[in-house]
Amino acid sequence: MSASRARQQSTGASAPSVGRARQRNQRGVRLAARLGALALLTACESGQGAVQGAVSGGEMARYPADASGTAVPAGVAQFAVDPFWPEPLPSNWIIGQVAGLSVSPDDDHVWIIHRPWTVQATNAGATPATAVRDNTWGHDPLQSMCCVTAPPVIEFDREGNVVRSWGAGAGYEWFNSEHGIHVDHNGFVWVAGNGANDHHLMKFTKDGEFIFQIGGVGVSTGSNDTESVNRAAIMEVDPTTNELYVADGYGNRRVIVFDAETGEYRRHWGAYGEPPVDEDPGPWNPDAPPSRTWRTPVHGVALSNDGFVYVTDRPSNRIQVFRKDGTYVRESVLAPQTYGPGSTWEVVFDPLDVEQRFLIVPDGTNNKVWTLDRETLQPVYSWGRGGRQPGQFDWLHNLEFDSEGNVFTAEVQTGHRVQKFVRLPG
Repeated sequence: MSASRARQQSTGASAPSVGRARQRNQRGVRLAARLGALALLTACESGQGAVQGAVSGGEMARYPADASGTAVPAGVAQFAVDPFWPEPLPSNWIIGQVAGLSVSPDDDHVWIIHRPWTVQATNAGATPATAVRDNTWGHDPLQSMCCVTAPPVIEFDREGNVVRSWGAGAGYEWFNSEHGIHVDHNGFVWVAGNGANDHHLMKFTKDGEFIFQIGGVGVSTGSNDTESVNRAAIMEVDPTTNELYVADGYGNRRVIVFDAETGEYRRHWGAYGEPPVDEDPGPWNPDAPPSRTWRTPVHGVALSNDGFVYVTDRPSNRIQVFRKDGTYVRESVLAPQTYGPGSTWEVVFDPLDVEQRFLIVPDGTNNKVWTLDRETLQPVYSWGRGGRQPGQFDWLHNLEFDSEGNVFTAEVQTGHRVQKFVRLPG
């Protein structure tokens, strides 16, 4: 039998036992590579920027660059990418721009929301013609064997296997552009969108059962409308009060708070804790006085254990700090020579930093992850670089931690992926 004939049989329906053996072998190879890579992690602590393994069979085993450095401040966590997470997607799926990321607090499962309609037409050759709101994609007739766009909401278990998936359905209006997902302490899943007339956000069970929505399609009257949102970016539920904080976001210029049980309005504010004003302050200018209003998008929100709210004004490279009632505390600018989309894409706390000494800020323009001193809001460390290889970033959009302190990242625009970074010992 020729080699080409053998390869055809190994992937065809006529030889299932060979196919299963190949799958088992692939899983074994991935497991061995993981174990070998993790065995090398301690070398990172010596200050190497990339880990290289021992020579085996005359070839140097390489591990992608990690966050190590000789000047890492005490207490700042270090990470190395797991290039084999997640597992291959089932059902010939492919994902588009990943515009939201959350880790459920009860089981460390990773949830993403992505944009199926952003998959390149050639790469969606096996996707039937599909229409959701104003978006159409797919083919009739089908164009190729690759690939089928995955449902927009996907849940992965710790090993990277798909557990659940869902999206548009009967009884509610989906989004023109998916953006933002949050799994709260009660196990509910919140999703939003930043497309045209996406003036709503929705609450679901993990199984995709619709609970309720706040707002509606095309209903917003501006940043002081208390019954809707306008192209919201991200949200987070405060487990101590069961209130939903929303960075609202792309159309509005505010933070708005709702009761997470009922969806009722609680309060809102804009820059410096003042009533928001729907005025465009113009492009970012690092030499100009700080703008009294937020540029759009207001892209990130995070709650500290001691009662502060951190908000990112992304195009202004700015983080502002408030009390939960909207009282302004202070602000800081990160990487002020960053233009365009800005540097402050989100703000996150490390669950193993129990004193919350640091803030973690993913930056999709510079394609870095910044660590800031929480007291000064000044950077003490950064890691990452732009690129398409494992461990590099292409439009880094979101970052989240699991309970063990591992990092997960999501990439939009041309990135189209989610990555895992293993926390290093020490």
